[in-house]
Amino acid sequence: MKNYVLECCADSVQSAVNAEKGGANRIELCSALVIGGLSPSVCLFDQVMKNCSIKVNVLLRPRFGDFCYDDYETEIIRQEIKMFRECGANGVVIGILKPDGTLDIEKMKILMEEAKGIDVTLHRAFDVAKDPYLVLEQAKGLGINTILTSGQKNSAMEGADLLKDLVAKSENVDILVGSGVSAEVIKPLYEKTGATSFHMSGKVTLESKMTYRKEGVSMGAAGVSEFEIFETSADKIKAASDLLKSL
Repeated sequence: MKNYVLECCADSVQSAVNAEKGGANRIELCSALVIGGLSPSVCLFDQVMKNCSIKVNVLLRPRFGDFCYDDYETEIIRQEIKMFRECGANGVVIGILKPDGTLDIEKMKILMEEAKGIDVTLHRAFDVAKDPYLVLEQAKGLGINTILTSGQKNSAMEGADLLKDLVAKSENVDILVGSGVSAEVIKPLYEKTGATSFHMSGKVTLESKMTYRKEGVSMGAAGVSEFEIFETSADKIKAASDLLKSL
């Protein structure tokens, strides 16, 4: 396959460097990937841009939880779009839903206006929307370039039937397949859906370099160890890249 997208979601400079080394051709940059990703800092973005030569899209998600954002949060996202656009981002990854599970067209229009001149991906807010076919048509109308989706399931393999439909109906919107993507599932996903764009983290769990470890003090969510680091593996990205090239 020649014209494929292999996007790696990364929340550190090292993960982004490993992604490029492995053969990813785009990065989705975020922070806090362990909770699904939040907006990254400008300093993180700048360091990634200095150390990587592939395209960088920036996830803009102001908080953990649902995608039903109030006016304050919408303004934060708008300002972040402006900031990262001016800093040289290839694109932004955004999405706002109404309480009834429909796309918030009014707020999305505000964000799309700010994002003029760069690529826009509708993130996995799509996967918790009420009607995926309606949202696909709305995305076309808004001028969104890409939809990141698992086919409204926990993994892309589970959502393959919907993904196939979306690819068939996508027209000028690229369907970026994500969630549970690895070299092992790309071929069956491609054969089932016809998708040529894939999104993965390729992460592995590394032990902290800390030799002294204070027990009984948690910095965040219960059950999440402060002494484990999630990092993109260049080898996992390379395996996916090699597989895509062979198709």
